[in-house]
Amino acid sequence: MGSTAALIWMVWFSAIGMGFFMYGKAQRVAAPMLCGIGLMVYPYFVSNTYAMLIVGIVLCVIPYHFRRRD
Repeated sequence: MGSTAALIWMVWFSAIGMGFFMYGKAQRVAAPMLCGIGLMVYPYFVSNTYAMLIVGIVLCVIPYHFRRRD
């Protein structure tokens, strides 16, 4: 955690990840649940703010591509 921006993005993506995880667990859908876990964990391993932002956006978009179509 080198900068304030990295800390803010870490908290933001972790909060989104918690929401994805809770939604995926309640609906029994794997994509949001796994992306939620990824969003909560990856900021601890990525130190570059720009890389953190890019990976976070990609993980946020993945569940929309794997939605169930009823």
